[in-house]
Amino acid sequence: MMRPKKLWLGYAIVTMLFWGVWGAFAGTSAEKGFPETLVYCVWALTMIPPALIALYLRDWQLEYDAKSIRLGSIIGVLGAGGQMVLFHALTTGPAYLIFPIIALSPVVTIVLSFFLLKERTGVAGAAGVVLALIALQLFEYQGGGADGESLAASWFVLAVVVLVAWGVQAYFMKLSNAFMHAESIFFYMMVTGLAMIPIALYMTDFSQPINWGVDGPVLTAAIQVLNAIGALCLVFAFRYGKAIVVSPMTNAGAPLITAVISLVLLGVIPATTKVIGIIVALIAAFLLALDPEDDAKEPN
Repeated sequence: MMRPKKLWLGYAIVTMLFWGVWGAFAGTSAEKGFPETLVYCVWALTMIPPALIALYLRDWQLEYDAKSIRLGSIIGVLGAGGQMVLFHALTTGPAYLIFPIIALSPVVTIVLSFFLLKERTGVAGAAGVVLALIALQLFEYQGGGADGESLAASWFVLAVVVLVAWGVQAYFMKLSNAFMHAESIFFYMMVTGLAMIPIALYMTDFSQPINWGVDGPVLTAAIQVLNAIGALCLVFAFRYGKAIVVSPMTNAGAPLITAVISLVLLGVIPATTKVIGIIVALIAAFLLALDPEDDAKEPN
């Protein structure tokens, strides 16, 4: 049985596994004619089962005081809102430049956790954090260039907004775990995600052909539920572990698994940078798992 102080590691590994598999097939829906805005709607709906199951296992003990609602809503809005902004960014700018920017979101989490939560890590953990951030860029790098592109372009501003939103979200996820249970946090993430469905529907161009067949919304649901379960486990990882370690570990580990799946099952040969990223992420995950610091405690 896993020791309580290593529960964070178990949840982080599950997050990496589910997000890694999800990442390998996340683009399938759009390729089959199901718009990304509708993918968001399906994703929001797939958040419902994990949220209800988690609450059921906790005897429906949902924290509904003002502070819990406020913190849970902040986390949900930052996550879902960042996703919505990303949709627009991808329609106005190059993905090969947008994703490397967004991949730096753990830096925001690390800085906030270091200075505001006073989190610290050992030598192995610090090295793991650095290597994880390096691995992120190796996984997201796709080559090419953007000569003449202005850093003031709208897509750049939007990408930075997503970076900050998701980095701050992870910080609040860790902060909230000191005041409320993980099940309640995820419940409010689910509620805010659902609340933003009308925006996604508004952004959808229904004049274009949309695949409503089994390989449209049904396949999308099967893929996106992996994302939802991974997100739930991430909340628990933040419950028991330090944000300064959990954030870079999961953000580097998931692309590692995605690359391996693409290589083994999909017959896709990763670029040299991604192969290097696999090695760096593996080392980073190992170092982060060795972190000796005590983990978080349950709230009263």
